[in-house]
Amino acid sequence: MSIEIANESGVQVDEESIVSAARFALDRMEVSPLAELSVLLVTLEVMEDLHERWMDLPGPTDVMAFPMEELDATRRPDAAEASPALLGDIVLCPAFARDQARTAGHSLAEELHLLTVHGVLHLLGYDHAEPAEEREMFSLQNRILADFTAARLAAQRRDARRSADDRLLGAAGLQGTDGGSEAEQS
Repeated sequence: MSIEIANESGVQVDEESIVSAARFALDRMEVSPLAELSVLLVTLEVMEDLHERWMDLPGPTDVMAFPMEELDATRRPDAAEASPALLGDIVLCPAFARDQARTAGHSLAEELHLLTVHGVLHLLGYDHAEPAEEREMFSLQNRILADFTAARLAAQRRDARRSADDRLLGAAGLQGTDGGSEAEQS
């Protein structure tokens, strides 16, 4: 899966974690590993221009999604048999998201993960214009985010354990020259 990210927002963010959130959502939705996605982080001014030009709504917003290919309306775009595609672009505005994160009581990174998953779902044809659509999309978004957060925490715990184990092995003189223990090298 190819995910390109460009930060033109002037706000320092963890780009790798945004790509991870997008990849996790695409994997969870069983999108072809050949799919391509672009994520662009922009300033308030650029987002305001896009929002007014494409949605005919005043002021900036947090996320916009621009699908690249017309999806077959007779089947869900996240179906397993979906063909590889250039999915489109997700545009995020970290400056706008920062205020939302503060109001929601979580970090900017968490807000950007939420917005990234939200954008991916829009690219896959999900919407929230009607109450039933909103329930479906937000329920799916919440499940994906919860699973993504759990997976990230598990990976961090694994890395911390591995680092502690390596320090202990090194202190005991069991560290080999390639970073593995002597027992692993035998």
